[in-house]
Amino acid sequence: MDVDFFVLQALAAVVAAYLIGSLSFAVIVSRMMGLQDPRTYGSQNPGATNVLRSGSKAAAVLTLLLDAVKGWLPVFWVQRLPGMDLDAVIAACALAAFAGHVWPVFFRFKGGKGVATAAGVLFGLEPWLGLATMATWLIVAYFSRYSSLAAVAAAVFAPAFYLLGAKVVWSGAPVIALSIGAMSAVLLYRHKDNIARLMAGKESRIGAKGS
Repeated sequence: MDVDFFVLQALAAVVAAYLIGSLSFAVIVSRMMGLQDPRTYGSQNPGATNVLRSGSKAAAVLTLLLDAVKGWLPVFWVQRLPGMDLDAVIAACALAAFAGHVWPVFFRFKGGKGVATAAGVLFGLEPWLGLATMATWLIVAYFSRYSSLAAVAAAVFAPAFYLLGAKVVWSGAPVIALSIGAMSAVLLYRHKDNIARLMAGKESRIGAKGS
């Protein structure tokens, strides 16, 4: 493959991943279902947990699924493009899709925290990694009833799971590990206010109307 064409194709894949990630389904689904903009109530975060505070479980579930799919699709797709199944390109597309959700070009770069999209990315990278991380979220969420605590736990464990499974369950490419670590770092940073509220005992539980 010609080097210039490869670079252009790789850049196009990364840009496409970012644009797909920039679709804020919390806002889109809420508008389609006649609900209030999730950026105007609760935590003001355009994500599934905040959409749930609108009282519509259907809207929250749809938002969750679509946010996950937009993380999974670019990663799954780029691995099937001829000549694009290189670890660096896959990692770049993974980060681009995640960054699109957090800093969406279509919504003035003000996006969500990226939990569902990161989960979709992990499923695209390695399905077993996605399952292990999702199980972590579900277990913590079930017992604590704190979505934010579950997200923090999943963000911490995802890179650890990837490193533990390297050379055993999957190949364990360093650049993929770095991309997962970068996503986890951003997730933790985006949850800094939630962490502060958790420590102060003021965080809202799943389904609560507050922030």
